[in-house]
Amino acid sequence: MALFPVTANPLDDPFYYLNNFMQVLDWLEHRYADVLSPQEQHFMAEFNRLPRESRALLVRMVMRKGLHFRAGKLHYVEIGDIANAAAPLLELGWIDEQSPLFIEDVFDVLLKAEILQCLGHAIDQPKGKKTDWLQLLSEQFPESRSFQQWCPTLDDRLFSLTIMGLCDRLRLMFFGNLYQDWSEFVLADLGIYTYEKVEFCAESRGLRSREDVDACVFLHECQQRFEAGEAVAEVVEQINALVLNNPWLQRRRGKLLFQIGQYCERIADFANALGIYRECAYPGARLRLIRVLERCGEYALALDLASFAEQSPESATEQQKLLRVLPRLRRKLGGPPMKRAAPRAMERLDLQLPRTDLALSVEYYVQAHLAEDAAPVHYVENSLINSLFGLLCWPAIFAPLPGAFFHPFQRGPVDLHNEDFHQRRAELFQACLAELNDGRYRQTIRERYLAKWGVQSPFVFWGALSEELLDQALDCLPAEHLKHWFNRLLLDIKANRAGMPDLIQFWPQDKTYRMIEVKGPGDRLQDNQLRWLEFCHEHQMPIAVCYVQWAEQSA
Repeated sequence: MALFPVTANPLDDPFYYLNNFMQVLDWLEHRYADVLSPQEQHFMAEFNRLPRESRALLVRMVMRKGLHFRAGKLHYVEIGDIANAAAPLLELGWIDEQSPLFIEDVFDVLLKAEILQCLGHAIDQPKGKKTDWLQLLSEQFPESRSFQQWCPTLDDRLFSLTIMGLCDRLRLMFFGNLYQDWSEFVLADLGIYTYEKVEFCAESRGLRSREDVDACVFLHECQQRFEAGEAVAEVVEQINALVLNNPWLQRRRGKLLFQIGQYCERIADFANALGIYRECAYPGARLRLIRVLERCGEYALALDLASFAEQSPESATEQQKLLRVLPRLRRKLGGPPMKRAAPRAMERLDLQLPRTDLALSVEYYVQAHLAEDAAPVHYVENSLINSLFGLLCWPAIFAPLPGAFFHPFQRGPVDLHNEDFHQRRAELFQACLAELNDGRYRQTIRERYLAKWGVQSPFVFWGALSEELLDQALDCLPAEHLKHWFNRLLLDIKANRAGMPDLIQFWPQDKTYRMIEVKGPGDRLQDNQLRWLEFCHEHQMPIAVCYVQWAEQSA
């Protein structure tokens, strides 16, 4: 199955949202037929048999927030009579008028005046707040009742969705997550977001079996339970007990466990944090384990693990932090002090500038102060180098490899931050970067800038990239420097696409440039910024750190 069509112009068809939903069902039937449960297959078959207005009403409710909907609040011109549209859905049991509601549910669907009308006999202060009423009434009415029992005097009906869990599973299979929702279609239809069109091969499925679907839903439920405050040990035990054969899901589990470990660390629950980090393979877990061991006073264990990690660091980030951890641990164990390498000397700019507008950033003031007609300054931070990389390497980034793209609404490949991201595409990246050797990259980047304008990308910052900036960058940045930057990005995309200098100044006449990291009063260089500064010095790239003090204004 190749490209995924969306409604060309939603204004042409008032049922555009129904068309999009049906395209999802068609997509799932073609790509996930072997994964769908009997219940999901039955739903798809029955849904297609319904009158269009009934299908539209169901989709409208599925796409709205909540599970309970007042019939009197459902007004859709294209659907017409809501009662007629709802009748087949009630018969199928997909919506229900007799769902048990607690008082909290009733408050969600009633106006203040309606609460007084239905429950005023139990409210002592009719001019009070709804929140106060709810607290009082929840104690008086702990039981559940149907809407009609709660509100016998209201001339309205309440429809409750009973198949939201099923629709969420379908959404999960399509998107591969539950944080994207049906609004993605509308945003794409309206042209607010544009996505790269990727050919989907048969292996491009995040969830390969029914067990994968159930496991993904279970992980989501575990995360919700953790966020709701359930006992960490119980949630972690169930997460670890999950049998997974899907690398994508294994990484998801690792990320969830890492997040729980960080939470335990923050609240000083070191016992649980240690247990989680020891079993967690997610990047960064080993470093956190060393830190927790140190905080627990287990200096020898922490030193052993840190020394082992030093032999084979998982990333430049870990390597840099180990350079700080190891001397500290050795000192705590009574070892001799280790002399740290002195930071490399770098060009320094010291400016004293008047601050006329507190709303403007310190970078803006430096940009305005240094800019000249013959030497323009741009505030680029991470946007320029990432964008040039994203444009040149577009074919490699959006290559339709198995397990990289699951659906048509992805900014980039799912495995972008995986350790083998570059390795899986090594030949493709090599072909892209080879253009830096013979100058072809300039034309390629310019053409791709025009051809791909606005298409979502994990690297290209369209809002920060202008033709003027692009031309100056391609004229003034040596290909050799671009190659160094791009190769460093590929070493550790997650860590290295941040921390780049704030400003860049070009001298188009001389085809030269200078990068400038800006620090306001009291600011200091962060770890990822230090790594970039060191890298630029190593490769003889012109860079300076600008320290700003605010000049006192005379009264």
